[in-house]
Amino acid sequence: MEDHKTTVGLDIGTTKIVAMIGRKNEFGKIEVLGSGRAKSIGVKRGVVTNITQTIQSIQQAIEEAEAVSGLKIMDVSVGIAGQHIRSLHHSDYITRPNPDKVIDQDDIENLMSQVHKLAMMPGEEIIHVIPQDYKVDSEPNIIEPVGMYGGRLEANFHVVVGQIASIRNIGRCITSAGLRLSNITLEPLASADAVLSEEEKEAGVALIDIGGGTTDLAIFKDGIIRHTAVIPFGGNVVTDDIKEGCAIIEKQAELLKVKFGSAWPAENKDSEIVSIPGLRGRDPKEITLKNLSKIIHARITEIIEQVFQEIKKYGHDTKRGKLIAGIVLTGGGSQIKHLKQLVEYITGMDTRIGYPNEHLAGDSDEELSSPIYATSVGLLMSGIRQSEKELLANKAKESVDENIDEVDEVLEETVEEEVTNKKRKGFFEKWTDKLKDFLENAE
Repeated sequence: MEDHKTTVGLDIGTTKIVAMIGRKNEFGKIEVLGSGRAKSIGVKRGVVTNITQTIQSIQQAIEEAEAVSGLKIMDVSVGIAGQHIRSLHHSDYITRPNPDKVIDQDDIENLMSQVHKLAMMPGEEIIHVIPQDYKVDSEPNIIEPVGMYGGRLEANFHVVVGQIASIRNIGRCITSAGLRLSNITLEPLASADAVLSEEEKEAGVALIDIGGGTTDLAIFKDGIIRHTAVIPFGGNVVTDDIKEGCAIIEKQAELLKVKFGSAWPAENKDSEIVSIPGLRGRDPKEITLKNLSKIIHARITEIIEQVFQEIKKYGHDTKRGKLIAGIVLTGGGSQIKHLKQLVEYITGMDTRIGYPNEHLAGDSDEELSSPIYATSVGLLMSGIRQSEKELLANKAKESVDENIDEVDEVLEETVEEEVTNKKRKGFFEKWTDKLKDFLENAE
């Protein structure tokens, strides 16, 4: 793109595909220059099931965003999610050959590379390894072991695993739509970026992102992501239940859910009735709002209870794992009336709805601050961070050219810095590079 500060977030969801173009303004807020939205037809539960239809939906969203912003889109920052994503906890250790030398980044890399040797199920690959805490010899709960002395370095890891074929299919859709993949982010992490504060992440918080096909969970404590999970149910199953329970078509069921739905049946009176136009030549159908709310309540309760099982699995009831900031709900499904009250009733935890408006510039379109766009805003923020890194790297190169007299010295520093950065490059970034290479070399 012409403006290097301008980036694009592409959210490939089960119900919608959103392309959002934006940049950071002088106040550090996200200025959205244009967005496009298309109905997602070829995606089911976060997984691409029809390549051709997904490509068409991506192109439609991109064209709309280009028309609004007047910019040409080339590179996109994409999110990955879906029912194929799972996480696990793993502990590993290395014995250092020379305990008289301080622990450095190479030791951390050696330890992390051991985690990648874990045996996975067929077709699965480790895509993200997040250190939780370290243990040096007999000293536990160390956050940063670099610079310490010790013979045995041990760590607890949160490992995210995914079906490599599913992720490559998303990559193939993007390249076939005439776009370049600039950055890949786990969608729960993108949503967390958009709606959570650093204080909440420090205190302990569970983010529940209720999408169309899946419900994503991300738990933070002490500023570190501690647990992630994907529940293969979202707003679409609620719509399906309404369709079956009320014997109406899907379009009417979705409208009923959005306009009149509630997760708390006690709020509706028996006398509250809504009339649905009948199919050709048939009488209108009358549906009581109490029955509608009972259907929604039953399915939402099931989803929240499954999420709560994951929160319990993390250990929120232990002193060390306590989530002081409670639960934050986001995503399109979080807009169902009285959902906050139901979640508080089931979990007993403080709950709020998460809006991405904190990071958006003041003059942004009000619609974009809806929880529906939390992932899109988070992906845009991720893309902007990536482009800022690239901009800094380019500036470093330019400064080398300008200061010819100091070339040798600067080059030496740059090489040294590049070696350090190479060492410190997270596996997720390395894995993204590997996926880009695969897509470029694939026929």
